Amino acid sequence: MADFDAIYEDQEENFILDAPTISLIPDPVTVRGAGNITVFGLSNRFDIDFPSQLHARVAPEEYKATVTRVNVTLRKTLPVNVRWLFCGCLCCCCTLGCSMWPVICLSKRTRHQLEKQLDWENSHLYSKLGLRWRLARQRCDTSLMMEYVLLVEFIPRQNLFIPD
Repeated sequence: MADFDAIYEDQEENFILDAPTISLIPDPVTVRGAGNITVFGLSNRFDIDFPSQLHARVAPEEYKATVTRVNVTLRKTLPVNVRWLFCGCLCCCCTLGCSMWPVICLSKRTRHQLEKQLDWENSHLYSKLGLRWRLARQRCDTSLMMEYVLLVEFIPRQNLFIPD
């Protein structure tokens, strides 16, 4: 009973709330290669079917036009890459692997072209819609190999009412 009237000082404890961060940004949409030829992870075409996650974000016609432009670029560059790859494989033993350098450089050039094209699309159309397209490497579902996919990422909106 003696403790009933006792006054104790509150001991301050610094509690850090480890509340889980809630992400209001949806996961990026992945557009995988749908072609029958793949050179260094880059497929010869991407699927033009409109994903349901982009509904009410972008028009199906704009999506199809972007993927078609990417496919046209791949259709122009990948046959040359395949020919150089075939020639490089034939001469690989004689040149100690140096005959593969043209294929590697052409593949890098193709990726660079696609990245520039997607940057142009982003700056002219998709950044206004809150989207960003990019070419990214991901692991294949069925094997340990890597492939290039198109990622459509959602850009978070800046909240203007939160103070600095």
